This record gives sequence, structure tokens and C-alpha cells, in this order.
Amino acid sequence: MKLAKTLSGVGIVALSALTLAACGNSSSKDSSSSKATSSSSKKATSAKQTAGAKLQDGTYNLEETGYSHGYRAKVGITVAGNKITKATYDYVDKAGKSKTKDAAYEKQMKKVTKTGPKEYIPALAKAFVAAQANTNGIEVVTGATESSQTFKNYAQQLVQAAQAGDTATIKVANTAKMQDGTYKLEEKNYSHGYRTVFSITVAGGKITESNYDNIDKSGKSKTKDAAYEKQMKKVNKVGPVEYTKALNKALVSKQNPAEIQVVSGATHSSDSFILYAEQLINAAQAGNTKTIMVDNIVTE
Repeated sequence: MKLAKTLSGVGIVALSALTLAACGNSSSKDSSSSKATSSSSKKATSAKQTAGAKLQDGTYNLEETGYSHGYRAKVGITVAGNKITKATYDYVDKAGKSKTKDAAYEKQMKKVTKTGPKEYIPALAKAFVAAQANTNGIEVVTGATESSQTFKNYAQQLVQAAQAGDTATIKVANTAKMQDGTYKLEEKNYSHGYRTVFSITVAGGKITESNYDNIDKSGKSKTKDAAYEKQMKKVNKVGPVEYTKALNKALVSKQNPAEIQVVSGATHSSDSFILYAEQLINAAQAGNTKTIMVDNIVTE
């Protein structure tokens, strides 16, 4: 395993336009179709950025500190001209040998899931460059779901580092037990009037409480916005009241974000939830209770 005005005061035309929008690190729309999400995510990368710091030029790296099944992940990006020009990703053993060179591992994984490290590792690195800062635009590789979700989490952390210009290597205590406490994450910027606030409580090394929400500038929850709820349910058959509760419940039940099913009709919000949950778990593994501030990129 490893993150304004209420719509009820907006005219009906604006409300209809905003109904499908999700709160996350882009302005992509919620949809029950993963294909539609991918398409809208790609459009978001070329849309006008209205909030969120640009990526600062430099090289940014992240690495796991623990070996899982003999390997640990290493991810890096190069930023030039405020764009990701190169992404590196691999799993290495204690001798520094790449998992892509492990023929036995490749053969066994492909036998079971139809894909292996030789396929999904370069595919995800390539997808990161294509998605740029919109890490929700990185598609999960079929047969490598958990590795894909972990990669997206690490990609998001690298984006946050690049926004801050922090070139210190990010260390992820991936094999450490979560330490008891409360861990928080907040988006800095409002997208369609809302931003994400998210916290988890860990007791006995397990997540006992998940509090994910989207709030407006007055601190009011999107689940209390009756007009938003009504219009989104009309189009997507689900609204903030339903998907917020479902996602929080799923995290406590599953413990592993990669095992959480996307809520049909709220794909983008589900993706953002899983991404941020992974990052909060990393904080819990490190025992770092400092609130994670995400300078989320908003486009229009």
C-alpha cells in the first residue's frame, strides 16, 4: 500500500455544468465509465490552469525504504520548462537488479494476470509523462492494479514535491506498520466551489475511522448541498451523500485503498479518494501527523 459559494446559489444552467465535476487534482468529471474519465483527464492536461503551482524545473526522486517480496520501488521525474519531460520507475532487489530482468517473476505473473513487470513498469512511466501533473489521468494497468495505484500515489507525491521545488528524495516506509494517531490531508484550492479535506484515525495499527469530505469556503460539506445532490443523482444516479459515505466505509473495511471499488457514477472522486488514502497511509507508516497540504491543480 502504500490523498465558495454553494451550488444552491448558482443558476440552473451553471448547476448543470457543474454537476458532474469532481473535487480532486484536476477538473475532470465524474462518470461511471473509466474510458470517459481517461478522456476527460487527457483534456484536462491541455486545459487552462486556474489554480495550483506550476512544476519547478529539476529532478525529483522517491524511493521505498523496505523490500516487499524482495523488491522496492524507485520513481523519479525530470521537469524542464515546467513540464515532466522524463519519468523513471522500477522495482529493484538488494543487489540493484530490476524486477523487469527477473524472468521467473515475469513468467509467473503473466501466467496469472496476463501482464508482468516488463509490460506494466514502462507503461506506467510513459503514462506519467503523458498525464503530466494530472496523476488521475494515469490509467490502471489491467492485471497490475495494486502496483498501478501505488505508482499513482508516488507520482502524486512527486508532483507535490515539484510544485514546491523540493528536490530531497522522498522516503516511503512502505513495509512499516501504521503508527497510532490522526493523519490529515487538505487540498489548498477550490474546484467548482469545493476542496477535499481528508483524515484517517489509526488505532492498534489499523484504520478505525475515515473522514473524507469536500467543503466550500464556509466549511459546509458538499453532502449538505441539496441542489448539487439532486442534480448529480439525476444524471449519475449517485451524489455526494452516497459516494462520500461509501468511500469512507470502504477504507475502514478494506484497509488497503487498492482494494476499494470505484463508486459507479463518481469515478473521479473515487480515484482522488484512493490516491489521497494511499498518501495518508504513507504518513501513518512514518508517524508523520503534520497535515499534508496538496496544492491541487485546477483547470477549466
